[in-house]
Amino acid sequence: MNPAPLICACNGPDHSPLTSRREFLFAGLMGGLGLTLGDYFKLRAEEPTLKATAKSIIHIFLPGGSAHQETWDPKPFAPSEFKGPFGTVDTPIPGIKFSENLPLTAKLADRLTVIRSMTHGEAAHERGVHNMFTGYRPSPAIEYPSFGAVVSHELGSQKNLPPYVCIPSVPNENAGTGYLSSAYGPFSLGSEPSAGDFAVRDLNLHASISPERFARRRSMLSTIDDHFRTLEKSDAVDAMDSFYQAAYALVSSNEAREAFNLKAEPDPLRDQYGRHAAGQRMLLARRLVEAGVRFVSVTYGSWDMHANIAGGMKGSLPSFDQAYSALITDLEQRGMLNDTLVIVSSEFGRTPKINRDAGRDHWPKVFSTVFAGGGFKRGLIYGSSDPTGAEPDTDPVTVENMAATVYRCLGINSDKRLMAAGNRPIDIVRGGEVITDLLA
Repeated sequence: MNPAPLICACNGPDHSPLTSRREFLFAGLMGGLGLTLGDYFKLRAEEPTLKATAKSIIHIFLPGGSAHQETWDPKPFAPSEFKGPFGTVDTPIPGIKFSENLPLTAKLADRLTVIRSMTHGEAAHERGVHNMFTGYRPSPAIEYPSFGAVVSHELGSQKNLPPYVCIPSVPNENAGTGYLSSAYGPFSLGSEPSAGDFAVRDLNLHASISPERFARRRSMLSTIDDHFRTLEKSDAVDAMDSFYQAAYALVSSNEAREAFNLKAEPDPLRDQYGRHAAGQRMLLARRLVEAGVRFVSVTYGSWDMHANIAGGMKGSLPSFDQAYSALITDLEQRGMLNDTLVIVSSEFGRTPKINRDAGRDHWPKVFSTVFAGGGFKRGLIYGSSDPTGAEPDTDPVTVENMAATVYRCLGINSDKRLMAAGNRPIDIVRGGEVITDLLA
């Protein structure tokens, strides 16, 4: 007797009938194994679910391509044209040094995981950024969602807060929703946290609008939306409805508004982070994840240093060093570091040899990415670059493997397939494998 055929069991508009490649292969073997559909679901029910080690992510992105030689992977014994203009500073990890421009962060190296062997093949800014924000190489055929959008889709919101927030604004076109509904897009501050008059755009009611008037407007809009929904059913209508519902929840929630209130932080702590862009952006990020935001994207600096890299680093790294070390310390003191994953990345590294303009050019063959908390090991230097910082020497890490590992910390199966336009199932990450050696 032949086993019962598979039937389509869709899991909603954004999911495919079989949510991962492993499920698809497993189901395809059922006939040969003599399993029925009931057997299949019984086995699926017995599979362990992924246990999240991180509740939220703070992704600190350094746009332009931050030089690994002047930050996390100095080459003190290389010839001067490779070594660069700076010395090094010791860390608590025996034999491991950071650039002299990271003295505060170096003291916390035993809380960090530094991957010194990140690698991909995209030397153009736009393509490198796409890799590091989506886990995919760019494709003319499909627009992929950012990590923040996938997290928003998979985990949803908490406490009337947007699940995905960009500080100070959406950094690039690759930080968007891709083939997912625009309802999963980022909330942008629209203002600079380090400004003295910092206030989140559109977060508070206009002084002329009373709470009663606000409630009447919401009721009227709901009536209009219901009417148009009977005339047209599209992502644009649904997404706009979701947007307005989230916006109303945000504006009407005192708890949500308070999450963005930097003035509630004590002055000594604000000073510890630094009264500059890096400091106040990272402090606000901590405040947001503490309140319940799932994914906070923080952009800081301009790292495309083709000329005068010494001056560029001296201008940018001290503020980063102060803010980042304060963030890690603050999270740890609040008991939040274990379940908050902090990532520092850039689209690629810089060339191993200093150029004739005393700078470094684009170099995706090897660079560094840094993790703290959220289930990653502490005090780990993973992989290495060769003596001149030109190629991975040991344990190269692809963007796909990095992405799969990050999703694993959130309890998200990176093999799961989401539905793109035209009912096309797309893996959250294609070909990525979790690097278990990175995880505690």
